[in-house]
Amino acid sequence: MAYYWFKAFHLVGIVVWFAGLFYLVRLFIYHVEANEQPEPAQTILKNQYQLMERRLYNIITTPGMLVTVAMAIGLISTEPEVLKQGWLHIKLLFVVLLIGYHHYCSRLMKQLAKNECRWSSQQLRALNEAPTVFLVAIVLLAVFKNNLPTDITAWGILAMIVAMAATIQLYARKRRLDKEKVIAQAQE
Repeated sequence: MAYYWFKAFHLVGIVVWFAGLFYLVRLFIYHVEANEQPEPAQTILKNQYQLMERRLYNIITTPGMLVTVAMAIGLISTEPEVLKQGWLHIKLLFVVLLIGYHHYCSRLMKQLAKNECRWSSQQLRALNEAPTVFLVAIVLLAVFKNNLPTDITAWGILAMIVAMAATIQLYARKRRLDKEKVIAQAQE
């Protein structure tokens, strides 16, 4: 019975953690874009985003990560033989990378608070897609285990990354064209 409790709360932790990671970098994007606003709007927006980022990171995202990891340890304690399976080693590698991403977000948050962040909003949009790649890889490994078709999976993930990059580029182009249109209308 303990296995099911650990698994249920492991899934809850994953949902909370990823929700926080997805929204956190979105806030970073808005925080960086606040630099384009005139004062006093710029200062007001940046202060608000900084507050939202800290609360999201400390109250939602980090607890979600801790619950996920704690419940994973509980799951492994109920089935220690799973540690001998190759799929779990790869999954744990992705989890370690995701934890690194989580902590890197903390570093970016501190840089934003000090006005030292050098990331553009477009670069942050690309960074915001990293958890999606981790999520897909981790879920596929958890579902398929040792039966994961690695060649199809690798090509699928690569295609997903290319599609994300293309979407980011198209969105940047649309924003640039919209801005040019507004400027042109203002000059008429």
